[in-house]
Amino acid sequence: MTDTAQDVRVSKVHRVPAADPAAAAAHFWSKFTFQCDVSDVHHDLEEGTADFTLVDTRGQEAWDQGHVPGAVHLPTDSIPAEAPARIDRGKLVVTYCWGPGCNGATRAAHAFASLGYQVKEMMGGYEYWVREGFAVEDTAGRRSERVDILTAPRTVHCDC
Repeated sequence: MTDTAQDVRVSKVHRVPAADPAAAAAHFWSKFTFQCDVSDVHHDLEEGTADFTLVDTRGQEAWDQGHVPGAVHLPTDSIPAEAPARIDRGKLVVTYCWGPGCNGATRAAHAFASLGYQVKEMMGGYEYWVREGFAVEDTAGRRSERVDILTAPRTVHCDC
């Protein structure tokens, strides 16, 4: 007896067709209007081109454990009451929280946008800032961790 059934393989990637290139371009461009990554934030801070206010939205204990040098500490729940007096409404605000498993930066970005600020969230948050080997500050001063080669090349420049 011969098996006449054909070997049918179905692509999981192609089961939903890709978007029209113009729609894809618009979609991916729109993501840039809401997000930036840690490498771009680091670059702008290092080069002196950071025309934004970087806001750490975590609580006091997390801030004390370490934060991005130059960031403003403003926990998410304090934004509605404190942002108008502390954060320049004329500058872009970039929010960050712990990492990609945390939506604190998103909640904070929403709070700032609701107050009329232009805002982006820093993808990867504090976790990826540290994993890429960028300097952090804590109660003991400034320090850097070893680069995690799963998130960044050892040179700390992905050139993307």
